[in-house]
Amino acid sequence: MAENAEEKIRVLIVDDIPETRENLRKLLYFESDIEVVGAAISGEEGIQMAKELQPHIVLMDINMPGIDGITASEAISQEVPTAQVIMMSVQGEADYLRRSMLAGAREFLIKPFSSDELVSSIRRVYELGAAQRARYQAPVPPVSMTAQRQPPPPEDLGKVISVFSPKGGTGCSTIATNLAIALQMETDAKVILVDGSLQFGDVAVLLNLKPVRTIADLVPHMDELDEELINSVVVPHPSGIKTLLAPPRPEMADLIVPDHMKKILEELKKLYDCIVVDTWTSLHDLMLTILDVSDRIVLITTPDIPSIKNTKLFFEVTEALGYPPEKVFLTVNKIDRRSSIRAEDIETGIKHPVAATLALDGQVATLAANQGAPLVLSAANSPLAQGMVKLAHQLLETLVKEEATETAGASAREKPLHRLRFAR
Repeated sequence: MAENAEEKIRVLIVDDIPETRENLRKLLYFESDIEVVGAAISGEEGIQMAKELQPHIVLMDINMPGIDGITASEAISQEVPTAQVIMMSVQGEADYLRRSMLAGAREFLIKPFSSDELVSSIRRVYELGAAQRARYQAPVPPVSMTAQRQPPPPEDLGKVISVFSPKGGTGCSTIATNLAIALQMETDAKVILVDGSLQFGDVAVLLNLKPVRTIADLVPHMDELDEELINSVVVPHPSGIKTLLAPPRPEMADLIVPDHMKKILEELKKLYDCIVVDTWTSLHDLMLTILDVSDRIVLITTPDIPSIKNTKLFFEVTEALGYPPEKVFLTVNKIDRRSSIRAEDIETGIKHPVAATLALDGQVATLAANQGAPLVLSAANSPLAQGMVKLAHQLLETLVKEEATETAGASAREKPLHRLRFAR
C-alpha cells in the first residue's frame, strides 16, 4: 500500500500497442491506492514522461521500435532513481530476464498476466522502493569540518557461518535452517539465514515462507546497499531470525555474481551477529566467494564411502586455498549406531577431527520438512534437535574463544559475539 493514506502509487505505462495500454488502465482503474498518471507509446516518450511525471512505478514493455524497454529502463533508472521499473514481455527466456534486471527492472511480468498478478507486483515493487525514495527525498545534513577530521569509529562485525557439503543429500539445508534458529534461541544474537543455493533453494519451503522478496531484489541497487534497503528485502520468521531468500526461479540465479554476494555478506556482517549461509554442492566462483568470506565452514558429511571420499577431496581444496584447519567445522550427519562406519573411522580416514555429530532420524527430519516446521521447534526433545542445539553451542564457543584470543591486549570494545549469552 502507499506510504500514507493520501498518497497513491503513481504508475506510468510504456507500451507501443494501444490495446495493451488501455487494458492496463482498465485493470488498475478500480484500485483505490493506484493511479495511472500517464501512458507513453515509445521508449523515448517513456523516458521523457518519467522525468516530467516522477512516477513511483513504470510498467515497461520490453519490445518496442526505436528505444526498446531495456534501453529505456537503463535511462529511467539513472535519470529518475525514485522510479521502479516492472518489465513486461510475451517471452520469458532467461536472457530477457537477466538483461531486464541488469537494466534496473525490479520485476518481470510475462504476458498475459492477471489483474491480481499486476496489482500485487506493483504494490510489492512500490514497497521495495521505499528505502530508495526516502534516500533521495531526505534533506542532507550539513557536515562540519570537525566531523570530517574525525576518523570513523571501528565497526563491530558479525560472523559468517556457511553450511556446505561436497555431496548432495547430506542434509545441508535442514542443518543450516535449524542451526540459525538454534543460534537465535540459545543466545541474544541477531541472526539472519541466507539461502545461497540460488537456483534451487529450499529455505523458504523448510520455513514455510512465501518468497515475495529475495536476494535478486538487491541486484539493481548494489551501489546503494545499506541497512534500509536490506531491511526492505529480508523476510522475518516467527522464530525470530531473518531470512534472505533465493530467487523464485532458477534462471534468476545468474543475476547474482560473486562480487554481489561478497558485498551483500559484508553488509550483513555490519547488521547481524551471525550470518548463516545455506549453500549448494559446487565449487564455482560464487561458492568459493562465500567460503572465503566465512569465519566457519560447517562441513557436512555422512557415514558412507562416497560422502567420505568427497569430504577428503574438499580438505585438499581447503589446504590449497590456504584455509586454516580450524576454519572447517567437520560435522557428521545421520549417525546410526548400527552403521559399520563410525565417526572415529571418518576421522582416521580423512585425518581431520570430527567436531560434531548429528543423529539419524529420518522420520523427524522428513516430517519437519513437509510441514515447514523446523525440528528444533516442532520436535525440540528429539535427539536430532538436541544435537542441532549442541552444534550451535559448539560453534559459538570456538568463535568466542578465537575472538578473545584476537582481542587480547587490545583496547576493550564490545564485539558482537561477546554479547551472546548462552541459555541456562
